[in-house]
Parts: sequence; structure tokens; C-alpha cells
Amino acid sequence: MSGETLAPAATAAVQEQDGNRVGSVKQQLSSLFEASLRATFPELNIEPMVAACTAKFGDYQCNNAMGIWSKLKGASSEFKNPKSIGQGIISNLPPSEMIESTSVAGPGFVNIGLSSTWMAQSIQNMLSNGIGTWAPLLPASRVLVDFSSPNIAKEMHVGHLRSTIIGDTLARMLEFSNAEVFRRNHVGDWGTQFGMLIQHLFETFPNWEDIGEQAIGDLQEFYKASKKRFDEDDLFKERAQEAVVRLQSGEEKYRDAWKRICEISRREFDLVYERLGVHLEVKGESFYNPYIPEVLKELSRKGLIEESEGARVIFLEGQQIPLIVVKRDGGYNYASTDLAALWYRLNEEKADWMIYVTDVGQSLHFTMVFSAAKRAGWLPDSSIQAFPKTSHVGFGLVLGSDGKRFRTRSSEVVRLVELLDEAKNRSKAELLKRLEESGKLAEWTDEELEKTAEAIGYGAVKYADLKNNRLTNYTFSFDQMLNDKGNTAVYLLYAHARICSIIRKSGKEIDDLKKTGRIVLGHADERILGLHLIRFAEIVEEACTNLLPNVLCEYLYDLSDKFSRFYASCQVVGSPEETSRLLLCEATAVVMRKCFHLLGIQPVYKI
Repeated sequence: MSGETLAPAATAAVQEQDGNRVGSVKQQLSSLFEASLRATFPELNIEPMVAACTAKFGDYQCNNAMGIWSKLKGASSEFKNPKSIGQGIISNLPPSEMIESTSVAGPGFVNIGLSSTWMAQSIQNMLSNGIGTWAPLLPASRVLVDFSSPNIAKEMHVGHLRSTIIGDTLARMLEFSNAEVFRRNHVGDWGTQFGMLIQHLFETFPNWEDIGEQAIGDLQEFYKASKKRFDEDDLFKERAQEAVVRLQSGEEKYRDAWKRICEISRREFDLVYERLGVHLEVKGESFYNPYIPEVLKELSRKGLIEESEGARVIFLEGQQIPLIVVKRDGGYNYASTDLAALWYRLNEEKADWMIYVTDVGQSLHFTMVFSAAKRAGWLPDSSIQAFPKTSHVGFGLVLGSDGKRFRTRSSEVVRLVELLDEAKNRSKAELLKRLEESGKLAEWTDEELEKTAEAIGYGAVKYADLKNNRLTNYTFSFDQMLNDKGNTAVYLLYAHARICSIIRKSGKEIDDLKKTGRIVLGHADERILGLHLIRFAEIVEEACTNLLPNVLCEYLYDLSDKFSRFYASCQVVGSPEETSRLLLCEATAVVMRKCFHLLGIQPVYKI
């Protein structure tokens, strides 16, 4: 498995604060190998390199021997080759219930076989004490995730859908890992477009305050009408520009109109967030506006800002163009707002990790903003100090079946509320058909039908996005995402419901079994399933560290596959091992439910 391992020192620091969690299997093994490396090579400062094994030789591997050999080669040493280094590492390993066997393969790779008894006990402990005990240990404690961020008075489009779904999953994984997470919606609620909107409102409806929201009606249509006038009528354009000045100078009538437009727009956004089950705190561009002058003064004092062709800019090493922070006309732009927001997040909110979820097209902009912050001394050199730090989480386009940007037939941007409702309606139609064919429709209440259709429909849209590496473009297809075969939310939700059905049909009370029963991983497929279950914490750790939700999707799909193999080869109900195997079924269902939760998907308990 790829992915960074936390530095043991960082892990230890977090462990001290959180004594009830021991970290992932990988972190626990890393601690053992760190002790061995210190004892074997006290003169070297070595980070243990532990990874899950894909080969048949073991469950995990420590891969330090070759690196150490390159440092020792030529020096007088008791170690004659990488293999002897591997053997030296094994001989100094502290005793541990975790490890059943070790061996050296090839040029010093240390293979580790985990104890099946210890694995079974770990799963049993998780069932008794809750999945929270399997939360990974992360070194960041205050994380800000900036995601969704639509523009006021404009329709949320599928790009915002990707940002919202990816950002919510990252926030959920970090929250599960016990970080304090600020879910920030940096809405575009300030700027020149408000001049044309407000001026159009005043001129079209002079008594707008009395007739209220009916004056604006459909905000998207209102936006298009004002934009048409702005583009075609020079006198209106001048009046609109004057309205911006009056708004920004705080004139009450203009501020009131601005607030009303923002309010209507946010209510539209909330219809999308409600369906997706996403919670955000709005701190839009307007919030940071008052901070810009002081932030720019600080950057000027530090000698970062220079005059160039009438604008004020920051030149950055390795960039052909400078970062413009004040335009020629004296106005601020995205860079000035983003620098002010970054300053606020560091100094007022004391965030130690700031994650920005936007399309890949904005990666250069954020690279330049982060470079300016490093030049200003706000962010440390990452090779010396890990935190505070910033990350840009870029994502690709959503494409239609024609391979072009996803739009409606009339080339309009797709309304997200309508798209989500269609996913729900299609899943409901499919569910009704399935229940009618099986003769089970009478067993379902209308509420159950509605909630299951929502869980499957919205879950299908989310999973179809999250299962891809976020940097790639993906093709939006209802038929594919609502398919009940293959790597889809529908297949996985049904797989979870089937596990719940196995437990129900056994007639056993699972909570009693947790207290009296014992898990034994005697069969090869039981052990394969158990090993996959106990890797859950390091998968979440890897997905958080590399900001890649698809890693968790892959794990979930593999878990379903490994459970199917176990269920095909190991009789559960009525077997001598029934109790142990029912507990394994429950552990699988618990981990699946936590995966669904982290992906923002509601589980389904019956089909």
C-alpha cells in the first residue's frame, strides 16, 4: 500500500493526548521497528519504512535494510550485506503479541506475519468499544477545509457538486480522526457583479423593499437579465459601476439590497446541501474584505509588494507572471481576498492545516498565494517544520456522454437540485420494480421507500464521484451510477443490507454475542477478511494524509469482495463456528457503515 507514514515522534505526541487509541496497525508496527532500529543502529537517525504486503510472504514488510546498507557500505561494520541488516533488525524487535512470525527475504526485506489471535482480539475490542477506537492518529489538530464556495446569484453547477462532495468527505475523515475541523464555505458574495444586480433591481423595481422577493423572482433569470443590460448598455454599465462604489462604501440602501440578494441565493444553495446532508459555515469574500488593507500593509512592510505597470504585485521565484494583489484601478481581486483569508485563518482561527478544494484550473493561483505566504514568513519551510501548512485539493471536470463538459441539451448549466432529485426518482422507480417482482412491496412503508430511495440516489451520485482519483475527469451517467453490479454505491449498499439480513435471520442477539462470544480466524478466508478489517485505520490515515477519498472507496469495495469470498466458503448460520462468524459479519457491517458515513452516504438495512 502506498502513502506516507506519520513520523513516530508525531505519532507519539498524538498518542499521549489520546491514550485510548493506539493508532493503525502500521503505526503500531512502526513503533516496534523504530525501537529495533534505534537499538541496532544508535548512530543513525532512521524512520521505519513499514508497508502492507501484497506478496504471499507476510502481512507487512519493513523495507529499511537497503537504505541502511547504502549508508554503512564501506564502513567497518558487523553487517556484511542488506540481508544481515534485516536479520539484525529482527533480533532487536521488542516482544509483541502482534507479531507471530518474521523472516528476511531478498535484499533484507523483513516480512511480518501478524498473529491471528491478536487480529481476532483487535476486532473483538472494536466491537466492544466502538469503531472510534480504530480512528487513526493524525498530527494536525485544527484543520480548515475550504470547499463548495459557489458564487452568490449564480447557479451551483457540477463543479460545485464535486467540491462539495470531496470537501465533505475530507472533513468527515478528519473529524473521525479527532481533528477539530472548520467546514468553511468561501462564497463569492462580494465584487463588481453586485453593482449590476443592485442597479437592475433599483431600476426595474423602484419599490423593491415593499414587494420583497417577488421583485427578484428566479435569481438566475434575474442575473442573466442584469448581465445582458450590463453588456449592451454603456450608460447602465456606468451606473452599475457607481453602485459598486456605493455598496463598498457602506451606503445603507445598497447594503440592504446586497443582503437580500445574498439571502435568497443562500436559500437556493441550502436546498442542495440539505439533500447531500452537508453542513458548512459561511465566511464569504465580504467577511475578509475589511482585513485586506492591513494584510497588504504588512506585505509591503516586508518588501514583498512592488509596483508593476500600474498594478501592485508580488514577484515569486519560479513564476513567469507576478501575483497581482491590487489592480490598476485600485480594486482588490481574488489574490488579495485569499491572502487576507489565509492570514485570518492562521492568526485568528489558529488553523494548522488549511485545505482548499477547487477545480485543477485554480492550482496555479493557489500555488502563487501559498508561495507569497511563505515569502512573508507566514508558512514555514516544510522540510524544517510540518505545520502550519496549506494544501490545494484539485479535481477534474464532470463530462457528459459526449465527452464534453456536462450540460443540459439547451447548453444550460445543470441545476443541481434537479439532478439530485432525478437520481432519487430513478432509484425509487428501480426499488419499486424490484419489490413488486419479489412480492415484498407490502412489507415497506412509504417513509421507508422514500428514505431508501434518497440513500441510494444521493449515495450513487456521491460514490460515482469519490471512487475516481479526484484529479481525473469523470463521465456522469445515471445508468452506470445506479447499476446494482460492479463498483457502485447501489451494489455496496445492497451488500451491507444482505449482511444485516444474515444476522437478523440467525435469530441471535448480536449485543449478547459481543459479550459472550469469541472471534476465531481459523479458516483462510476468515483470516483474509480479518486482516482487511484491521487495516481500516491506516486506510483512513492514508486517505487523509494524501487527501484522496478514492483510497477509502477502493477499501470498501475490496471489503465487500472479501466478505463475499468468506461467506461463500464459510457457512455462518448453523455451523459450529456460528458465533464467531456472526461476530465477523457484524464487524464487517460496522466497518462498512463507518465507510459510508465518511463518504456521506446513508446505509441501507433492508432490500
